Amino acid sequence: MATILGQNQYGKAENRVVKITRDGDTHHIKDLNVSVALSGDMDDVHYSGSNANVLPTDTTKNTVYAFAKEHGIESAEQFGIHLARWFVTSQEPIQKARIRIEEYSWSRIATSDANSKFIGSDEVNHSFVREGQETRVTQITYDGKNWEVISGLKDLVVMNSTNSEFWGYVKDKYTTLKEAYDRILATQVSARWRFNWSDDEQRMPNWEKSYAETRKHMLQAFAETYSLSLQQTLYQMGSRIINHRSEIDEVRFSLPNKHHFLVDLEPFGLKNDNEVYFAADRPYGLIEATVLRDGVDACIPVDMTNL
Repeated sequence: MATILGQNQYGKAENRVVKITRDGDTHHIKDLNVSVALSGDMDDVHYSGSNANVLPTDTTKNTVYAFAKEHGIESAEQFGIHLARWFVTSQEPIQKARIRIEEYSWSRIATSDANSKFIGSDEVNHSFVREGQETRVTQITYDGKNWEVISGLKDLVVMNSTNSEFWGYVKDKYTTLKEAYDRILATQVSARWRFNWSDDEQRMPNWEKSYAETRKHMLQAFAETYSLSLQQTLYQMGSRIINHRSEIDEVRFSLPNKHHFLVDLEPFGLKNDNEVYFAADRPYGLIEATVLRDGVDACIPVDMTNL
C-alpha cells in the first residue's frame, strides 16, 4: 500500500528562558517558556533521512537564548515575532514558524525600611515573589507574509460569592439539582483572543498594554454581571473585550464551573444561611464558547488544549 507524507513540523519545545534587565539597582524579570515549531520543505528528511534542509532543534534552542540577549524581551508577543521572522527569513527551506510562549509573572517583594538598611540600600528593587494567579500565553504563526497572533491566559481562578442564580432549567426523571436563587459562581478561566494585526503594513498593537487592558475588562465584566448562568457571564466577558479593544476580533473561553454546594448542617441543629459550602473539584460543568466581532470569521480552534 502506497503512503505519502502529511503535515509535519519540528522544533525545540519548552525552552525556559529568564531575562533579567538591570536598570541600576532596579531589576525587571521576564520569565518565559518558549516552544518553536518549524515546517516547510522537509520531505527528504522523512523519506530518506537527509538532513540537508534541517536546522537542528538545538540551534533553535540557542536562538531563543541569543535573542533574549540581542533583542531583549519587551513582551511575549514581540519576542515571538522576532523569533518567527528570523526562522522563516533566514532559512529558505523553512516556510512557516509557530512560536508558543507561556509567561510566568513575578511581583516585587515589599520590604521594611529597617531591613533595607542592612543591605545598604534605601529601597529594595531586586526581590520578587512568583505570582500564582494565572499564566499568560501567546502563539505567533508566520508564513513569510502573514501573521497570526493569538494571546490569552489560563488558570485564572475567579469567584462571585453572590449575584448568581441558576433556575428554570430542563428537568427530567434524572434531575436532582435544586434551583438556586443565590449561589457562588466560580471558575478557572482559560481564554484566548485573536488580534486583527496580520501584516507588517499594519500598526502593531502595544502588546503589554493590550494584555493588561483585556484582562481588566474581562474581570470587570465577571464582577459586574448579575449572572443567571455561566454562559451569560462568559458572553458578557467576551463582549466587553471586543467592545473595548479594537485590536481584538475574537475571544474564546473555556470555563469549568467550580461548583460550591451548601453543606447540610441540619443534622447538627444548625441553619446554613448561605455560609458554609463544600467546594467540589470534579465532576464539573464545562462551558465553552467564542465571542466574535460582527462580520469576522472564527479562527481560534474549538479545542484549545494544545493552544
